Amino acid sequence: MATTRLDRAQVVDTALRLLNEVGLDGLTLRRIAKELNVQAPALYWHFKNKQELLDEMATAIYRRMHEEHPIVADTWQEQLAESSRRLRQTLLGLRDGAKVFSGSRFTDAGHAQSLDAHLRVFVEAGHPVGLAARASFIAFTYTLGFAIEEQAVHPMPGERAPGYDVAERAEFIGSEFPLAVEVGPDLFHDYGDRFEEGLRVIVAGLEATLLASPAPSSQASQPA
Repeated sequence: MATTRLDRAQVVDTALRLLNEVGLDGLTLRRIAKELNVQAPALYWHFKNKQELLDEMATAIYRRMHEEHPIVADTWQEQLAESSRRLRQTLLGLRDGAKVFSGSRFTDAGHAQSLDAHLRVFVEAGHPVGLAARASFIAFTYTLGFAIEEQAVHPMPGERAPGYDVAERAEFIGSEFPLAVEVGPDLFHDYGDRFEEGLRVIVAGLEATLLASPAPSSQASQPA
């Protein structure tokens, strides 16, 4: 009987599709092999373990995000905010997308081009590239953490996980702690608005601290 030769891209595409059906916990190499109609050992030729697969999935997610939605910004503030929005939107489009992305490493250097372009917006505004990287990391970790928490409540757009109903939470806590009850809507509703609120805080904080004032070009070019 003829056998189908698998390649890494085929396995990753299948894994990303299955992710939306079964979530990260249900995504196993055995489950993917069944979907591809092959034996599980066939996948180990490409991926030694699940983490290697997750690394490749994260790489594919990042690649597609930048190929399909390139960012064009005139200021570092716009660049930072838009890249954060784009990352959140992309991760929310995949069940457990933020968890897949978190802690994974890219498997090729394809991200370098978009990273270089991102950092260049800061450098052209007069900021040292190191500060640009640190500022971007702050926004990245905020976005990733926010998306993980958001997906705990809304695993996929239009879905709401059990246990996060504000009225049920209020009843569970009881009237003894009125302030804890009162903040329920602030914690578990309007994620889009709250994300934008956090972005504004981050940008304002960076404007006041790390990126408070561009380094003069004459000084920036001098050796330390």
